[in-house]
This record gives sequence, structure tokens and C-alpha cells, in this order.
Amino acid sequence: MTDGRTRTTFMQWTLILLLAVYSLFPVYMMTVLSLKTAQEDVAGNPFFVRHPNFEWYLNLFEPSEWVRGELTVPIVPYLVWVKNTAIAFTGSLALTLLASLMAAYAIGRLHPPGWRWWRRALFASYLIPQTLIFLPMYLVVLRLHIDDSLLALILIYPMLTVPFCVWLLSAYFQRLSPEIEESAYIEGANRWTAFVRIILPMSWPVIVAAGIFTLGIMSSDTMFASVFLPNQFHQTLAAGLSTMDVGLEDLTVIAGVNMAALTIVPIHGIFAGAFVRGLTAAMVEGA
Repeated sequence: MTDGRTRTTFMQWTLILLLAVYSLFPVYMMTVLSLKTAQEDVAGNPFFVRHPNFEWYLNLFEPSEWVRGELTVPIVPYLVWVKNTAIAFTGSLALTLLASLMAAYAIGRLHPPGWRWWRRALFASYLIPQTLIFLPMYLVVLRLHIDDSLLALILIYPMLTVPFCVWLLSAYFQRLSPEIEESAYIEGANRWTAFVRIILPMSWPVIVAAGIFTLGIMSSDTMFASVFLPNQFHQTLAAGLSTMDVGLEDLTVIAGVNMAALTIVPIHGIFAGAFVRGLTAAMVEGA
């Protein structure tokens, strides 16, 4: 019996180790490539770096044009892209969570007529491919005269993320016991006070899950940011890196992608526990 348990435990940890290596291998390869010189990138071992070189990372922050051989490669406004990304993500995340919490509470707790169909319709709208709604969104952006402005992304991204977040949060709010709020009403609190002081603190894991989902959608977007922000100095990090000339700046692009990835991965790692708890709490039958 003990040998069987030991064998099972060994197989479980072996599988976990293999999955961890498989997941971290792309990050490892990006790091190795970003530390190679141009010569070692061509003739060296693809899995190891013999002479670590930080030139490509320095190029991301070079204040003027730099020259490689006979080719003059233009400045990479990496810090500008980081600032634009922070502004667009912060505004979109705040708008998404505010709208999602209000709508989810109304659907999940107040139960207006047809609330189940409203929730299912919202979730179904999330399944519509972005390519189908791209042209209407672009026309709206042009009509509002907010093209080539971060405001366009701040308004567009919530349209992509709010449906799923409302569906997720409303499922959790529906599951909460009504006695939680009724006890607050007995103490003299109104509905808004009960929502802010009782419901929101209890909903922290689900809110984190909705926030991480929103960040994942925004950080992977290149289509909307590239088209709505044609000016290179107005683009986000993902869109800006995608416009770089891979033929001339291949290792610089990899260094930029690696820096972005090493920033996002710790955020997901810190909130991984809350993310899993939030999804588990919200995934109830009938959601």
C-alpha cells in the first residue's frame, strides 16, 4: 500500500515538473536569445548563451539613434509605450470593474425581469469574434474623433471584457446568502453601504479573477491598438513591439517582449491563488 502511494506521489510530482518546464521553456528561450550577441545568435548554441550581453536591453532605453554596422536603426520609444500601456490599462480596468460590479450586482442580487436571459445574452456576446466587431468599433471611434488617442482604447477594451466579467461576478453575487445583507439592514445600513462595506470585501477573489482576465485580454491585443493608434509614440507596448522591423531589430524585439513578460508573470503569480478561488466561487450550476 505504501509503495503504491509512493509511486503515485512520484508520478504526480514528475507530471507537475514536466508541466512547469513546458510552461517556463518559452520564457527561458526568450531570455537566452535576448542575452546573445548577433554573432552568437547566428552561430552559437540555440539553448545556451556563453557570453551574456545586455546591449539589446540598453537599446530599448537609448535616447538617440544607434548604429549597427552600416544600418541606422531608429529610436525605440519603449518607455513611452510603457507609459501609454499603463494609462490605457488603468483606465480600462477601472471602467470595466466599475461597470461590471454595478451590472452584476443588479442581475445577481436584485433579479430584474428576465435576469437569467440577460446574463446568458451578455456571455453570448463575449463569444463574438473581435474581427466581426472591429469595423463597427472603428467607425464609432472615427465618429467620436478619438482616433489616435488612448481614450479610444480606454473605451474599447471594456466592450470586450465587461460581458464576461458581468457573467462571472453575477454568478457569485447570486450565490451569496441574502442574510449577509439583511443583517446590515437591521443595523441601519442602506443597500449602497451594505454593498461597499460587506459585499465588495467578500467578493475580493472574484474581483481579482475578473481583473486578471481583463489584463490578459488587453495585454494580448495588437489589432485595436495598432489601427486606432497609428502614431508610433501613442501606441501601447504590445502594438509598438509588433511594428518593429524584426529583420533589423530581432533581438531588440525579443528583449522588449521578455521585459514585458517578466513584468506580467509576477503579477499573475501574486494573484494566482485569488484568481483560482474567484473562478471556483463563481462557477456554479446555472451561471
